[in-house]
Amino acid sequence: MEAIDLIEILPELCLLLIVCFILLVTPFIKEPLAKDEDVFFTPRGANLAYYVALVVLLILSIVFALKANDMPQLLMNGLYQVDPLSNILKSVSSLAVLVTLIYSKQYLIDRDLFRTDYISLALLALLGQFVMISGANLLTLYLGLELLALSTYTLTAMRPNYPRGIEAGMKYFILGALSSGFLLYGMSMIYGATGSLDLDDIYRATVTGGVMRLVLAFGLVFLLAGLAFKLGVAPFHMWVPDVYHGAPTSVTLLIGGAPKIAAFALMFRLLVDGLQPLQLDWQPILIFLAVTSLAIGNFTAIAQTNIKRMLAYSTISHMGFMVLGFLSVFDEHAYSAAFFYAITYVLSTLGSFGLLMILSRKGFECETIEDLKGLNHKSPLLAFVMLLLMFSLAGIPPTVGFIAKLSILEALVDAGYVSLAVVAVAASLIGAFYYLRVVKTMYFEEPTDHVAITGNTFAKGVLTCNGLFILLAGIFPATLTALCLSAMRLTMQG
Repeated sequence: MEAIDLIEILPELCLLLIVCFILLVTPFIKEPLAKDEDVFFTPRGANLAYYVALVVLLILSIVFALKANDMPQLLMNGLYQVDPLSNILKSVSSLAVLVTLIYSKQYLIDRDLFRTDYISLALLALLGQFVMISGANLLTLYLGLELLALSTYTLTAMRPNYPRGIEAGMKYFILGALSSGFLLYGMSMIYGATGSLDLDDIYRATVTGGVMRLVLAFGLVFLLAGLAFKLGVAPFHMWVPDVYHGAPTSVTLLIGGAPKIAAFALMFRLLVDGLQPLQLDWQPILIFLAVTSLAIGNFTAIAQTNIKRMLAYSTISHMGFMVLGFLSVFDEHAYSAAFFYAITYVLSTLGSFGLLMILSRKGFECETIEDLKGLNHKSPLLAFVMLLLMFSLAGIPPTVGFIAKLSILEALVDAGYVSLAVVAVAASLIGAFYYLRVVKTMYFEEPTDHVAITGNTFAKGVLTCNGLFILLAGIFPATLTALCLSAMRLTMQG
């Protein structure tokens, strides 16, 4: 290991040290929740841990953004890589977790989850995402994936006296362990066929052709099966609605937000950096996964009355849409379209679940579509923000979701997959129905109660900025699309 290696991974090391600080120091700190409450105390050091986490996440997001144009480098003896793609993805992931914690604070306090262990696990999950995003070796990728997975398993079942969350956590753990087995078995077969765990060596071995094709093909199938579970695409999707519904909404956002960025990175590292010469083998599998996800996700979402389950099934369809961007043959424009899609999807998801947390209160979970009845009468601002978010997820102009879907469709047409583009458009039209149903419920139905919305003012301000970004990025998308294309071009050239 050289000094340059430690310098380049300094952000990850700092994040790990902050987690250690929170776990070791904050238990000795005790502070009242409010000045007029001298009996009830917050979990020890939770406020300190929370604000330290916010500051660290903001700094990390800025640091990685400033490194967006750095040239690609291989570190740690070929185990770790930093490049423009990884820096942008880490910046967005840090920002996503930061926004998630801002939305979640009052929600966590009301449900006795505002604790140092919760914040520590959220940061450890982010560290796992960083390792996934920069992994240049199959074992590095797997270690990052497991660090993320084990943290989210625990968070899902963390709410005390909440059987639905415990059930969701058990399902998530069992199915996650099964998918990890598939992934590891596929990696072992790829190692057996190529003789290396490094992505660069695997790429060279598959290019030269001196490998056992049958073993490699079986390894690829198991690898894609494990990867499909992590992405949440059909037919490996059944954990998604149960976990999204059963977990506390703050945990649902931690699972459905930033990790989707890491899942995109994992897919890019494995299929493009490592197994790109086998594209004729993995492209038909991706087509099947994408079309199945679009169909099952959109048709099943129509029948949902619980908005968390509806958004879970819509996630399946969105991941299918993103997978379509990997069908082009080593095309930086297509990959940058998938990159752009992943970022815009996460930003839209942050706002959607953030609004549900703001509308929730102690003793009440905003979970069903009926809970949004007459929201425009109670808070026109929040209703308008939710309208923008639903329009973005549906791909309706002038939101950024429309630009994201259009870029994927253009990549498909350019690659000659016109029929797939038609299927994707039809799926988007079906998906628009259940998104517009939410808008109709907010604007054209009377509220079932007249309880005032008492959310965190700062969280409401962040949510408003989130909605405005969705709108402005759709009207002026050139900067973000150019950034994604430039990062992808520099990464692939390196």
